[in-house]
Amino acid sequence: MWRFITQLLKRFSNLNFSRFFLTISLLSALIPAYALDSIWYSDKDLKEGNIQLIPDGYIDPSASDPCSQKTYDKPLSLVDVTEAALCHNPQTKEVYASAKVQAAQVGVARALFFPSVTDTVSTSENKTRTTNYSNVTNKIVASYLLYDFGSRDATLENANQLLKAASATQNATVQNVLLSAVNAFYQVHANKAILNASIETEYFYKESFKSAEAKYIAGVATPADKLQAQTSFANATLSKIKNEGILKIAYGNLANVMGVTANSNLRIVDSQIDVIPEIVDQDIQALIEQARLQRPDLVASEAQVAASLAKIEIAKADSKPTVSLNLSNTRSDDSNASFTNNSAVGLNVSIPLFGGYKPTYLIRSAEATAELNASQRDQLKLQVSLDVWTAYQNLKTANESITASNVLVMSAEESSRVALGRYKEGVGNIIDTLNAQSALANAKQQKIQSVLNWNIARTTLAQSIGVLDNAMIQKLPEAKR
Repeated sequence: MWRFITQLLKRFSNLNFSRFFLTISLLSALIPAYALDSIWYSDKDLKEGNIQLIPDGYIDPSASDPCSQKTYDKPLSLVDVTEAALCHNPQTKEVYASAKVQAAQVGVARALFFPSVTDTVSTSENKTRTTNYSNVTNKIVASYLLYDFGSRDATLENANQLLKAASATQNATVQNVLLSAVNAFYQVHANKAILNASIETEYFYKESFKSAEAKYIAGVATPADKLQAQTSFANATLSKIKNEGILKIAYGNLANVMGVTANSNLRIVDSQIDVIPEIVDQDIQALIEQARLQRPDLVASEAQVAASLAKIEIAKADSKPTVSLNLSNTRSDDSNASFTNNSAVGLNVSIPLFGGYKPTYLIRSAEATAELNASQRDQLKLQVSLDVWTAYQNLKTANESITASNVLVMSAEESSRVALGRYKEGVGNIIDTLNAQSALANAKQQKIQSVLNWNIARTTLAQSIGVLDNAMIQKLPEAKR
């Protein structure tokens, strides 16, 4: 590079100022291009290759290009929904970018272990009444930090721990997105079942109204019977209309989690409401201990504590002397003088004598930050145990509720059938019939809600432990493509 610049400058050394400045402009355009191709520049971070948009374990590895754009023109399984959410939800892209930022900071910290080299080229052209001469000077300076009482090592440790925290935060966010996708999927299932149940309820009330109207026309029922049956029928129709709107909103929420517009035309596969609940009999203490080891947000908090401890060492080391090795070489070519070439090597010791007690306060600030991060970690540990305990109890309650709701629906169906039959035969009254049908509608709502709570409780417990991943999703019956 030196030879190229020298030859180019000598070539234009006798030209006027306008051409000289043109030369300088050309050099300013060439030097950055040269720097981009040099060994000192790299656009690849040393640890960026370990970071992925979707970390391993959250998407089926056998799937071919799961993050490609899809039309969603067929009913979606649970796996289809979760893959779309992980690939297209902006939250996953946000934490991915954040992790890449911290990976770059690791590269910045590693740069402290390399020497710094600076090359300065200067040129001048001078004109007087009697003389016309030019000067070209090139000065290259290299500096290397020999010893800094561990500041570089602590800076690298701090960056590595923050990268670990960012990676764990990415996993925590991915699991939260998975949980939101699963919950939205099952909410659509529940709303579909509620709508179907409301359609059936509307039909039963319609039959009661027809029977009451026929008996009124025949003169064996009062106008009150007909009006009560008609009111119940109209109320059932209104409930059906409301449930249709609620289902559309649930589809909009599902589309939002999947990273597509709310008005997207989505469909999901049908699911059975009649589920057999699993037996929940696990050691809650073992689950809590497992969560303390695997919860990614707790891993991130531990890494934040370690990073703050490294920050204390940085503050302490920065208040101590540093030892550096400096080398320089200066070459000067003057048209009126001889060519000079000077080299120098030296040892530089920088001793901070007084900085207004700034180092003391920096150390105190770093120590207080470490205490703050440790307190937040301890609080998170307590929250983790509460999350596991709550999710576990919700799952047990949901299991028992499914069993109870199945019995409730069976008895309510039989009661409604008998009451309507008695009324049609003339041995029952309209009030008993409508009450029985209302009890059946409520029983079906209870069953649907119990199944929804059970589906949500399963995935919430997995997320509270830190094991909500592709393997867990694949175990769910709705996961089949």
